[in-house]
Amino acid sequence: MRSLRLLPIFLTSVTSFHTRIEQQPIPNPVPDQMIPVSTDINPPNAVTDIPPIGLGTWELRVSPENTTDAVAYAIEAGYRHIDAAMAYNNQEAVGKGIHKGLKKAGLKREDIWVTSKLWNDNHGTFEAVETDFNKTLSLLNLTYLDLYHMHWPIGHSPDNSTFDYLTTWNSMTQLLSTNRVRHLGICNFAPEQLRVLTTSSTVKPYSHQFELHLYLPQPWWLSWHKRLGIKVTAYSPLGNMNPVYHDRLPKGQPKLLNHTIVKDIAKRRGCAPAQVVLAWNLQRGVDSVIPKSSHPQWIDENLRAWECRLLEKDFSKLEGLGEEWESRFNNPSKNWGVQLFKGLDGL
Repeated sequence: MRSLRLLPIFLTSVTSFHTRIEQQPIPNPVPDQMIPVSTDINPPNAVTDIPPIGLGTWELRVSPENTTDAVAYAIEAGYRHIDAAMAYNNQEAVGKGIHKGLKKAGLKREDIWVTSKLWNDNHGTFEAVETDFNKTLSLLNLTYLDLYHMHWPIGHSPDNSTFDYLTTWNSMTQLLSTNRVRHLGICNFAPEQLRVLTTSSTVKPYSHQFELHLYLPQPWWLSWHKRLGIKVTAYSPLGNMNPVYHDRLPKGQPKLLNHTIVKDIAKRRGCAPAQVVLAWNLQRGVDSVIPKSSHPQWIDENLRAWECRLLEKDFSKLEGLGEEWESRFNNPSKNWGVQLFKGLDGL
């Protein structure tokens, strides 16, 4: 890996890149609590904070060349947020796309936001965490990350040892002093796990990435994060459109972008169905959405979702989809022999 250099972005004391826990009570979940509609959405090229629309790279691996070209095109098109992970097995191609896109767009590294994630096999000690982190930087050919997530609140090592997520989190916090990561976050935590983490550590997660879409709206869970001051990134924001999910659909459930309500609102608002679905999340207070696509037309279309403005009556119709078809599509609990998402909508 190339020698590390201290970027201008890190001249501020590292303590400015993480937040100390404020002692505040965690609100009780209120399942019927609704999120106020907001149209105050930041443009997608803001990079002082996590940009609201990013390119997801999970399953973006038709070929390494395709992945590289998609990432490069997205940056040229105006994306300033690329979401990656060790588990996606494509970070080298993603990194090539980042550098190709920056060059074509005439941008510097600090003009974009790059996220990656710690995989389950390197939980526990700082040495294990740093091994995964260093490999990620090497594959992406970067000197720092804007955000580094714990991908799941469980871990295992080659000798089948298991580690508590709090131990792993405390190891991750040591990365902050290396000036190679700006923020730390989590993914796929359950309410009790988040409560334990925020009351046991002096470093609060900057963000939490979890599945969030019209078929899984989780309004009280979103409100909980707002109360704690933790940003939310929605993965799989297009719901069941990912082919990986097609064998997991409840009988009769329409693909989200083909639902008549979504298509009707899209027509009336002059937006594409995907833009309606993404705008719904953004306008209700989700900080970032990371739709995946390798098609230039859809990459462009998704980026313009922040221009699609929904009305209160649109929200009333859209909220009903989750009540009728509540579904979680990414739940490896059975395969991994653990109970994930305990306390979240009974799913």
